[in-house]
Amino acid sequence: MSAVPAGPPPTVRTRLVAPAGRPRRRASLAWRVTASCLLVALVAVGVAALVSLRLVTATARQVTHDVLAQQADVVAAQLDDSGGAVRSVLGLGKVVQVLEGQDVAVVPLGVRRTADVDKGVAAAITRSGAARALSGTPVSATVDVGGTVYLVEARPAGTGAFALVRTSESGPIGSALLRRNIGFSLLAGVGVAVLVGVVVGRLLARPLRRTASAAHLLRSGRRDVRVPVEGPVEVAEVAGAVNELADALARSEARQREFLLSVSHELRTPLTAVRGFAESLADGVVDGTDVAPTGAVILREAQRLDRLVSDLMELARLEADDFALDPMPVDLTALATEASDVWRARCQSAGVAFRLVTPPGPVLVTADPRRLRQVLDGLAENALRVTPSGAPLVFAVLPGALQIRDGGPGLAPEDYAVVFERGALHDRYHGHRPVGVGGIGLALVHGLVTRMGGTIRAEPAAEGGACFTVALAPA
Repeated sequence: MSAVPAGPPPTVRTRLVAPAGRPRRRASLAWRVTASCLLVALVAVGVAALVSLRLVTATARQVTHDVLAQQADVVAAQLDDSGGAVRSVLGLGKVVQVLEGQDVAVVPLGVRRTADVDKGVAAAITRSGAARALSGTPVSATVDVGGTVYLVEARPAGTGAFALVRTSESGPIGSALLRRNIGFSLLAGVGVAVLVGVVVGRLLARPLRRTASAAHLLRSGRRDVRVPVEGPVEVAEVAGAVNELADALARSEARQREFLLSVSHELRTPLTAVRGFAESLADGVVDGTDVAPTGAVILREAQRLDRLVSDLMELARLEADDFALDPMPVDLTALATEASDVWRARCQSAGVAFRLVTPPGPVLVTADPRRLRQVLDGLAENALRVTPSGAPLVFAVLPGALQIRDGGPGLAPEDYAVVFERGALHDRYHGHRPVGVGGIGLALVHGLVTRMGGTIRAEPAAEGGACFTVALAPA
């Protein structure tokens, strides 16, 4: 028996080639992971900083204002407790010094002291309406003077009134401090992101680097390279795929070697016969009545060589993209009937019982009629080769399919899985039963059927041998 490639011919893929020039440097996975972590950290910390800055700034301003109000209440209480002994807030010298040491401006109201008062503070007092404290109304206000936020607390006390003024920046938890803390948080987040990115990037890239090294070794010809399947799911899948590729390459190259050895053996046998008999003729060893039989042997072996070379050329053309097909509606009943005239005569000469089973009407499928006849003849050739005298060979036409069955020795159950692999059955049965030339007959048949958009399967036949069913698309 011969064998075959399973599956459609390879697809030619176009590889985009970059323009000549300086090669483009690619960033490593570790660097990309680090950059991604850094970017995420910057975005997260930046958004958190913007939100928290607004919230904390408002809270800090409120706390500072509350503290300033408490300080104003304490000063007013001290002035009231003095029983008139201290008529103005300036008389509380120690208290004023403490407040001014905390960047709080103490301003008596209703007293002309403009030379000692900061212009911003004076403007804040005016805009806040602090003068209302002179009439006994406490004032608590926040005003903006030239972009600076001032907090004003004015209280009536003793025979007059006073105001405490400070900027929001100079509070116990001012904005400057907040910005520093948030900036520190940003730097800390960036540092952690870089550290995490470097560690994670190296951990992720390590199995990929091993996989890349294994792929380079495979390219150099090594087939014993395997990669540990570990790491994240995607990385483990890549490692497993590389291992499967290595196994597939090893099997493919082993089959190619076996196939080449088989073809070499098949070529050597007829060449040896042709050369030997040709030398006998050239040397005059064979003459007279022996010339014709010698010529017949040379002719037979030359025909065997021609069949082998033709099959190899057909198989090579079949795997090319420009393999020509001429699909059209084909009547399987008519095709099988026409072929039966030839094969009935060949079976009769070999002592094999030929039988044709067809439906009453036509069975139309879409195929190339010349190539479909080539498929039928190839399967019949294989079947007749192994069918003993007296056993049947059957052509059967089914709905959308063509079937060839024989009464030969058949195949072992495990052989059906590899029946269409090139050279597999030839190597297994060579020397035990008649086999084809080079073990590529079924390979060619399978490739032709696949190219025509059909399928072919092998299974045990009711007649005791093998059954091959070719299914094609209906016309």
